Amino acid sequence: MSERYVLDLREVAETQVAVVGGKGGHLGGLSRIEGIRVPDGFCVTTDAFRRIMAEVPSIDDQLDQLSRVNPDDREAIRTLSARIRRTIEGIAIPGDLAGAITRALGRHGEQAAYAVRSSATAEDLPTASFAGQQDTYLNVVGPTAILQHISRCWASLFTERAVTYRRRGGIDHRTVHMAVVVQRMVFPDAAGILFTADPVTGNRKVATVDAGFGLGEALVSGLVNPDVFTVRHGEIVARTIAAKQRAVHALPDGGTREAAIDARRQEQPALTDAQVVRLVELGRRIEAHFGRPQDIEWCLVDDDFQIVQSRPITTLFPIPESGDQENHVYLSVGHQQMMTDPMKPLGISVWQLTAMAPMHEAGGRLFVDATRRLASPASRAALLDVVGRGDPLIRDALETVLERDDFVPSLPDAGPGGPPARGASAPIETDPAIVTGLIERSRTSIAALERDIRTKTGPALFDFLREAFEEHKRVLTDPLSMQAIMAGMEATWWLNDTLREWLGEKNAADTLTLSAPDNVTSEMGLALLDVADVIRPHPEVVAFLRGVEAIEYAENAAFLDELAKVAGGAEARDAIESYLDRYGMRCVGEIDITRPRWRERPTTLVPVILDNVRNFEPGAAGRRFEQGRQKAREKERDVLSRLRALPDGDRKADEAKRMIDRVRTFIGYREYPKYGIISRYFVYKRALLAEAERLVEAGVLPEQEDIFYLTFQELHDVVRSHQVDDRLIQRRKDAFRSYHALTPPRVLTSDGEAVTGAYRRDDAPAGALIGLPVSAGTIEGRARVILDMGEADLEAGDILVTAFTDPSWSPLFVGIAGLVTEVGGLMTHGAVIAREYGLPAVVGVERATRLIRDGQRIRVHGTDGYVEILP
Repeated sequence: MSERYVLDLREVAETQVAVVGGKGGHLGGLSRIEGIRVPDGFCVTTDAFRRIMAEVPSIDDQLDQLSRVNPDDREAIRTLSARIRRTIEGIAIPGDLAGAITRALGRHGEQAAYAVRSSATAEDLPTASFAGQQDTYLNVVGPTAILQHISRCWASLFTERAVTYRRRGGIDHRTVHMAVVVQRMVFPDAAGILFTADPVTGNRKVATVDAGFGLGEALVSGLVNPDVFTVRHGEIVARTIAAKQRAVHALPDGGTREAAIDARRQEQPALTDAQVVRLVELGRRIEAHFGRPQDIEWCLVDDDFQIVQSRPITTLFPIPESGDQENHVYLSVGHQQMMTDPMKPLGISVWQLTAMAPMHEAGGRLFVDATRRLASPASRAALLDVVGRGDPLIRDALETVLERDDFVPSLPDAGPGGPPARGASAPIETDPAIVTGLIERSRTSIAALERDIRTKTGPALFDFLREAFEEHKRVLTDPLSMQAIMAGMEATWWLNDTLREWLGEKNAADTLTLSAPDNVTSEMGLALLDVADVIRPHPEVVAFLRGVEAIEYAENAAFLDELAKVAGGAEARDAIESYLDRYGMRCVGEIDITRPRWRERPTTLVPVILDNVRNFEPGAAGRRFEQGRQKAREKERDVLSRLRALPDGDRKADEAKRMIDRVRTFIGYREYPKYGIISRYFVYKRALLAEAERLVEAGVLPEQEDIFYLTFQELHDVVRSHQVDDRLIQRRKDAFRSYHALTPPRVLTSDGEAVTGAYRRDDAPAGALIGLPVSAGTIEGRARVILDMGEADLEAGDILVTAFTDPSWSPLFVGIAGLVTEVGGLMTHGAVIAREYGLPAVVGVERATRLIRDGQRIRVHGTDGYVEILP
């Protein structure tokens, strides 16, 4: 029986993570790959660890205390984790377990030197490497010392860093167990790390080798700078040979020591070119076996490579599946839609089924394949022009890829490059009735959808929805709607470009578009000011809402019923309900149908309502709108009078007047199609959740929201068959959780390279944060770094700093003085609404939420596109 505590490495399958941990499983898998040498050894299994934990009656209480500690309370974590480690290390290893280990040592050489290595069940996983979270001990000699170090490895499951890592990853301490790998020690001439993909750019065609003399410990600990070799297609394309002054060597009686390297060897490469290329070939074999890029620890002994560890590189962004071996260039949909968070599978599949272009999924995000458009010179120029106006970083990233050696093949202009990007911008009259008619058509279509879906259930619902998705796409691609959107955008571009040329004025259109009519998103922000006007005269309502803000209501809808019971509450509830009737389908990340809508979670709006009550006077909405309209009129008069004073001034003024009328007629409509999409999404969602409730009642699903982890087709199949794969849903939940740690690139190639792009500018002060100017003006104020709209706490004059804003953030815009975002372009929603409200704004500021601290004073240069952090 005791032999279940020990498994020889060659007996271990890589699927046995629950038994031998991540490292043990990988080493077992490595030892089975032809041509790969792994030092001999054995695993002390997780059964042994559980046996030890069972010997400590107090361990459950200690783990309970640890699970209750705030992840940011480092002192408490340090104290509790140290106590648990001391407890584990103090347990005497039972005789039968110690006997199994010493017998294994006898088989491999009792007095040989060994590496004793922790192997937790939650490490070296595809979604979380846990690299460096547990301990390894080198050159351990003799059974007594090895048993002692095995105890230390068990205890290292509770180092402060390992505990914190698990807490931040949402991993329960009780679900992780520790195995220990005991391997014959290797005494290498050189050692290091091989990445089978570039860990910085993500390029899967590039491998990098870090190498130093002696044990790899010198590199891992940062004691020396390694030699670095870059290999592509079997050739070394770059090398850096470091001066390696120190090395770590094993001592004869156990342990390790640092030693100086002979001066004549310090600048010699640790590996020959031939050895580097051979090592990368071994790495490619290992990568092929595990099916994903690997981070590999290697040793060189007498010109023979031994592999001592291999784990997935978990930081790489996945590559969309193309089904071919051709080169592809993908553009991030999330950067255009202002939602770079991961989406759940149902959200992804519904967006794919309703989008105007084919979309590819990777890492929980969506991408469009731009390769064909880039291949044809004419469509390439149009695409670069459009994306460059919207987001210069995307244009620069695309140009970087196009400069590469024929990565994107050139097609003749007559080839399948697709229509020119401006194909929808045929002439259209400057007639407000066009917008009115488009809005009415959209409302009629949504009303018909709501009416017709009511009677649909079961498989018939899915047949109906597929037809509804086709109508959805027809509305989206309505030529007149596309013309109206392009007319507003092109008039904006014309005004900015031409008035800069004629008058030397930057971004003149920003003021000319203030309070443009028919902008449903800016109206949404102002309408919440009207809700605040209803609430402000009732102190009991304000006090009640403050209580709601302080606690999380279990049933979000319940707070509206409770609100009606306080003085003035019925009127307040009616105002909020009326607002939700118009805008309740919106939410942060709204392109993902699975995200909770305001109608489903109305408490989300409470902090913003309270800010509006505190920061504004009655009637603020009407005043704000009228002030914007007056400023736009004054700007128009000013621009036209200055133009008339120029040579050929009357013609220039007439042209400008036509474009000003055009931009004010059409620019507000730019926001309406998204409102229509999200309105339809909420209708789809309610029907699908009703279907999910029936599945829960039938015992098919444990809870309604499990449907979010199925694609639309998979959900259809479940409804038809009343059978579901619970393991699939769990895998999808785990994957979705892991996707939050990935940063989606603006541009991604089929080689896996994330191309970031750069601003090619030198017109900002040293130290300024560069971005894209999208709304003119300069403002100075307190930065409020807010990543969750529900946690907003704004004062008048504050500047909102956040990762991205979609239309659901617009209620915050009425109460701020300026805007800074990490993601965005000239025509994305945050930029449009910032201009509507006259807020200086800079978007596309890389890492703004990390470089700007909450509460710092900053100056936003919305005309020139940079942000200064003030002393």
